[in-house]
Amino acid sequence: MGPCYMHGPRRERGYRGSRRASRGIRLLRSCLVTLSELEPSPWMLRAFAFAWGAIWGSFVNVVIYRVPLEMSVVRPGSHCPGCGKPIALWDNVPILSWLLLRGRARCCDTRISPRYVVVELASGLIGVAVLDAVVLAMPGESTVYHAATVFLADFGLAMALVAAAFIDLEHMYLPDPITLGGTLIGLATPGLRGLGWLDALLGAAVGFVGVWLPFVVGYKALRGRAGMGLGDAKLTMLAGAWFGWPGVVFAIFAGALQATLAAIVVLVVKGKIEEPESVVRDREELQKAAEAGDAEAIQMLKDDPLATAPGEGVMAARLPFGPFLCLAILEWMLAGPWIADRWLPWLGL
Repeated sequence: MGPCYMHGPRRERGYRGSRRASRGIRLLRSCLVTLSELEPSPWMLRAFAFAWGAIWGSFVNVVIYRVPLEMSVVRPGSHCPGCGKPIALWDNVPILSWLLLRGRARCCDTRISPRYVVVELASGLIGVAVLDAVVLAMPGESTVYHAATVFLADFGLAMALVAAAFIDLEHMYLPDPITLGGTLIGLATPGLRGLGWLDALLGAAVGFVGVWLPFVVGYKALRGRAGMGLGDAKLTMLAGAWFGWPGVVFAIFAGALQATLAAIVVLVVKGKIEEPESVVRDREELQKAAEAGDAEAIQMLKDDPLATAPGEGVMAARLPFGPFLCLAILEWMLAGPWIADRWLPWLGL
C-alpha cells in the first residue's frame, strides 16, 4: 500500500507534464503550418485585424493624452477627463461607446474629443491595411509564425507612428521613447523586412544625418534658428532603421510634398497657420517663470526654438512636420515595393 501512495501523485504529475508538453508541440506545429496549408478566410482575418487595431487604438489614445503630460500610460486606468471617475468597461468599447454616448461622458456629460474615435477607427483600418498589404501578399509557403511576427512588428510600428503624429500635431514635439525606441527595434529586426544589418544601420545613419545636418545645423547657421526639430531627424532615423535609405528618401520627399499641400489647404481655409494652443500656453508659462528668475526656464528659452513666437508672414509660420513624416513612413510600409518599382527609377535612384 505504501508504494501505491508514494507513486500515484508522481504518475499524475508526470501525466500532466506530458499533456502540457503535448500541447506545446501541437502549438509549435500549428505555428509552422504554411499559409497555403492553413487556407484562412481573408474576411475573417480582416474582421480580426480591424477589431485588434481598434482595441490598440484605444491604448494609443491613452499614449497621446498622457505622454506629453509625463503620466504613466498604465496607471491609473481609464478615467473621465472631466470629473476623474473611472470609466466602466461597457463605456470603453472602441468606436461603439463614443458613438452610443454621442461623444459625451456618461458620468458628468463632459464632451469627449472626436480624436478618440478617429484614432480608434484609423487604427482598425490600419490593422486591415497591414494584413492586406503585408501578410496576405506573402507567398503561400510562408509559415503562420513568420506571418504573425511580421504583422505584429509592422502593426506595432504603425501604432507608434499614429501616436507620434497626434502628439506632434498637438504639442509640436516627438517623444524619444517612440523615435529612439522604434529605431532600436528596427535595427534589431531587419530580417523581417528582407534587409541586412548593414542596410538598417546605413539607413538609420542616412535618416538622421540627412535631416540633422542641413535642416538643424546648416539652417540655424544661415537663419539663426533650426529649420526642423531634432525629433524630425530621429523620426527619419527610425524610417531608415526599418526600411533602409530608400525609405528615408521617400519619407522626406513625400512628407514635404504632403506638408506643403496641407499648408496650402490651411491657408486657403483659415488664411493663416496657427501654432497649437498647447505650444502657446507652454511658452507663456515658460516666459512667466523666466521673468520670475527661474534659471532653468531662462536656459530653455535660449535653447528651445519654440520658445519665441513665430514671425509674421507665411514663411515664418510653424507647421509640425512629424505627422507628414509619419504618414509617409506608413505609405512606404504599405506600398514600398510598388513605389520603389515605379517612382524611384524615375527619380534616378
